[in-house]
Amino acid sequence: MWKDADLRLQGTHWSYDLGADPLTRELAERLHAPAVLARFSRLLADANRPEDSPTLFRDTAEGLSIEMNTGIGPDERQRRIEQLYRPYHAAVDAAAAASAARWMFSVHTFTPLYEGNPRTLELGILFDTEEEAARSLGARCAEAGFEVDYNEPYSGREGLIYSVERHALKHGKRPLEIELRNDLAEDPAKRRLLVEALADWFVEHQDGAL
Repeated sequence: MWKDADLRLQGTHWSYDLGADPLTRELAERLHAPAVLARFSRLLADANRPEDSPTLFRDTAEGLSIEMNTGIGPDERQRRIEQLYRPYHAAVDAAAAASAARWMFSVHTFTPLYEGNPRTLELGILFDTEEEAARSLGARCAEAGFEVDYNEPYSGREGLIYSVERHALKHGKRPLEIELRNDLAEDPAKRRLLVEALADWFVEHQDGAL
C-alpha cells in the first residue's frame, strides 16, 4: 500500500502522533481507565475526521504529493473505511458504552515545525462546548510547568475534536482533547509530569463537577 515516494513520511508526524502512544498508555494505567489507540497510519485514513471529510485521505505533505492517496478510487476508499476507520470507531464506541466515566479524553501530539512554520506552544487544550472544564484542566497543567493555550494549534470549535466529541455526545459524556508538542511527548520526564497533572484533575472531577 505504501508507495516508494511516500517512504519519506514513515516515522514522521505525517504518519502518526509521535509520543501519543506512551502518553495515552501511561495515563490510562494511572487512572485504571480503558484506552483505544488507532493501529494504522493516519495517512491511510484519518480517524479524527468524519467519513465525508475532504481530508480523510490527505494527498499532500510539505508541498509534495502523497502518492498512496493521489487519485484514490472509490473502491480503495471504501476498503480503508471498512477495514481501518470503522473498526477503530466501533472500538471507541464499545469502550464508551461500557464505561461509567463522565469524561472522554483524547490524546494527540503536534510537531514543533509544521511545513516550515515553527510552533513554540507546548500544550493545547481543545474543546467545543466545555470551555470552563478546559480552562480548569489547562490551569492544572500550567501549575505543572507547561505553557498552555486553548484551541491551539487546532480548534475544537472547528470540528477538530471529531472522534472524541462524536462518541462522548452519543453516550452522554463530556469531551476534552489535548495536543502536546511531540518533543515533550517523547520525553519520559515531561510525560510523567503531564500524566500526574491530568490524572489528578480527572480524579477530582470524576463526578463531572467543576
